[in-house]
Amino acid sequence: MNYRWSITKAFCAGLCGASLFLSSLAVAQNALPSLGDRISGTISLGQEYAMGQQFLSQIRRSAPTIPDALLNTYLESLTYKLASRSELQDHRLSFVIIDSQDLNAFAAPGGIIGVNTGLFLNAQTEAEFASVMAHEIAHVSQRHFARGVDDAQAGRVNQLASLLASVLVMATSDAGHGIAAVTAAQGLARDAQLRFSRSNEAEADRIGQNTMFNAGFNPDSMASLFERLIAINRFGRRPPEFLLSHPVTESRIADARGRSGRYPSREYSDSLDYQIMRARVTTHYAPNKADVVTQYKSLLENSSSEFTIDSNTYGLALAYWENKQYRLATQTLAPLLEKDPNRISYVVTQAEIFTAQNEAGRTIEFLGRHLAINPNNHPLTIAYYDALSKSRKYSKAARVLEDHTKYRESDHSLWYQLAEAWGQAGNVSKVHQSRAEYFMLLSDYRKAREQLGFALRIETDNGDSPAEEARLKQKIRNLEQLVRGLQG
Repeated sequence: MNYRWSITKAFCAGLCGASLFLSSLAVAQNALPSLGDRISGTISLGQEYAMGQQFLSQIRRSAPTIPDALLNTYLESLTYKLASRSELQDHRLSFVIIDSQDLNAFAAPGGIIGVNTGLFLNAQTEAEFASVMAHEIAHVSQRHFARGVDDAQAGRVNQLASLLASVLVMATSDAGHGIAAVTAAQGLARDAQLRFSRSNEAEADRIGQNTMFNAGFNPDSMASLFERLIAINRFGRRPPEFLLSHPVTESRIADARGRSGRYPSREYSDSLDYQIMRARVTTHYAPNKADVVTQYKSLLENSSSEFTIDSNTYGLALAYWENKQYRLATQTLAPLLEKDPNRISYVVTQAEIFTAQNEAGRTIEFLGRHLAINPNNHPLTIAYYDALSKSRKYSKAARVLEDHTKYRESDHSLWYQLAEAWGQAGNVSKVHQSRAEYFMLLSDYRKAREQLGFALRIETDNGDSPAEEARLKQKIRNLEQLVRGLQG
């Protein structure tokens, strides 16, 4: 499978590691200063952030995630746009896209926002997609997890840890299996904890629609998405996880529709970027690539506006690429690039096509010009790395990726990829160091310590770089100090 689409990790590790997750959360409660606010008197914002990072580690350990640079950059850009117009106090956000066609999205304390790729398949417009993101941001901004602890008046941090464990299994597995696994492991998860209260859901809808309007999105799209989801699943045996954790009723739809009518009238435009992202997801998951080519040909023939022509032209180019018809893919994409030569998504897609048809040298030259204009751009850099690697310029590829980690040091998929890059370049010490960073982001401190030890042994045996030895020894000491702190 193309690396841009999946990093498959040990799926069961997340559930099996639940005890580490919960105990780490409890330690975090005692390790951070209190930054209380009017919403929660029990859990501070600082404690929520630390808990959220532990939760994110477990998501990374438990689910196949998608490192596609265009998709991740799009999600980050859209969510930050919404967050800047929201009631969030802490704008430190972390994102994860889970490789699943099932419809789902979730939020967790500390600004953790996650979506399944199934959301791209089900939300037909950017505003519909934004309605889900705005709703999840509202859960975080209103601190519904921490308020749940306050309302319980007991359990406190353990109660919040239990809620997070429930979200973990909701996000990464079938709900029935997930509840059983966590209950067996911890005895903490209850079915009710997979759902916010009705008042929390109503508040998230209301505040989410305010955020949408303030960020320039049509707030009526929330009700539109809800209506379609109910229609799609009316005759289904089991609704998607999103509807189990965010129950949609006719009254909830009516409330959302009624609120949207009270906003000032405004013109809203469609988003080509969003349709490009949808096309990437749709063509990837299609079981028969030739059928997708036929479908996009039909859509293009029936396109009546510049917007639909452009979006369906891109979809057809992508379908040709997925069907390994590279010459036709380039020909189809050409008019879009001529019209908008600096649109990153077009540039990256053309680079991916060149690389796939064994023209990596052409890709390198093509991307060099665009990276000069957009240095450190994430999708461009990853496409450039792929071309360098395909052309067997392994050392340069690894250095490009290593430099890029300075701008995305919390991107676990980037460190995973860097370890592979250094392996191709033949630098075994760097392989272990990159793996250590990867395991740190998964909160697997034992494996991180092990990898640093391997790297130190190599550098000591070589004896060429005392400074590197000293740096690795200090990293090991810092890691050991961190582990001691977590153990109390």
